[in-house]
Amino acid sequence: MSAPTPAPTDRALTRMLFLMAMAAFASGASLRVSDQLLPQVALDFDTTLGAASSIVTAYAIPYGVMQAFSGAIGDRLGKCQAVALACAVSFMLVLLCAAAQSVPQLTLARLFAAPGAAIIVPLGMAYVGDVVPYERRQTALARFLAGQMAGMVVGQLIGGIFGDHFGWRSAFIVLAVIFGCAAIALASQLRSNPWAKPIAHAGGARPKMIPTYRQLLADRWSRFLLIAVFIEGGIFFGGFTYVAASLHQYFDLSFSSIGFIAAGFGAGSIGYALLVHRIVRRFSESEMVLAGGAVVALGFIALAASPVWYLAPVACLMLGFGYYLLHNTLQTNATQMLPAARGTAMAGFSSALFIGQSVGVATGAFIVDHAGMMQLFVVAAVTWPVLALWIAAQIKRHKALAG
Repeated sequence: MSAPTPAPTDRALTRMLFLMAMAAFASGASLRVSDQLLPQVALDFDTTLGAASSIVTAYAIPYGVMQAFSGAIGDRLGKCQAVALACAVSFMLVLLCAAAQSVPQLTLARLFAAPGAAIIVPLGMAYVGDVVPYERRQTALARFLAGQMAGMVVGQLIGGIFGDHFGWRSAFIVLAVIFGCAAIALASQLRSNPWAKPIAHAGGARPKMIPTYRQLLADRWSRFLLIAVFIEGGIFFGGFTYVAASLHQYFDLSFSSIGFIAAGFGAGSIGYALLVHRIVRRFSESEMVLAGGAVVALGFIALAASPVWYLAPVACLMLGFGYYLLHNTLQTNATQMLPAARGTAMAGFSSALFIGQSVGVATGAFIVDHAGMMQLFVVAAVTWPVLALWIAAQIKRHKALAG
């Protein structure tokens, strides 16, 4: 595979990285916009909250499944081309969500809207891996993912603010406008911007999905990264998912207040993205992983032990910052798993994370039902630094063997 070597001051590359982050922003907002709309949807269609929650489930399942196929699409069409197309398709399907006249119609529209939005982030990460040299890649990845995290925070705010003042349909209209702007901006660059051109594969052959996954699983280091991100997703999101429920149960906070508190996670991740350049220059990868282990453990301990609610925003901020200290280091290494089929490799990485999250949430539910939410946070606080120690040791060993 051949790719141009970017200059740090290349405006055309900077423009493409910004637009890919803009697409990730739209994808992140789409993932979270429904959370705050459930009560309004249930009221509007005179149904139960449980029935209305089908719009969340219908989005999450195809979103996760599509992660595994996104790489093959990007490797065949070109990553920028696939993301631009995904934004255009998402624009139309999100408008269908706004036009739904029943819960089944809205559920079906969300079901079809998920696959397009799902491919944006893994292909964006793979694109960063294609065009940014490894020594600058962690900074570029962090800034790209700051777009996604900001989108997740704004998605919740769109659902809450627009939903409260203008109705739930307005939230989907705003989301469609964001996707439309991203699609138009990316499409305008596909012909004129040299950094938007598909990467040429060795021998002209395009990688096939199943042989690529076999090759990925045959490599020891790639297997470690996939297993590590699976466990990481399980431990972290198995605990973090229940933060909102714990704040409501123990402190009787309103859901709007809880939404702003939980947004501290997004603020922490954005804070990491703003500081990542300095962090990468000062600390090694294994040191960043260990620091992430310590910061996240302290965040979960604060949630488990705090007698007052106003420590929760600080804890969420710590969780966001610490999580990305560890996760972005894993992610940067993952971009090197299969350079010749980076789209498929990053799709596998994203799938492992998503499956780990699902298993973690289910395991967390069992712990909550049989022990309690505070005990769940203690389990996360204990197991997370153990994971960090293991990952840091493996990274140090891998770097030593690589010379």
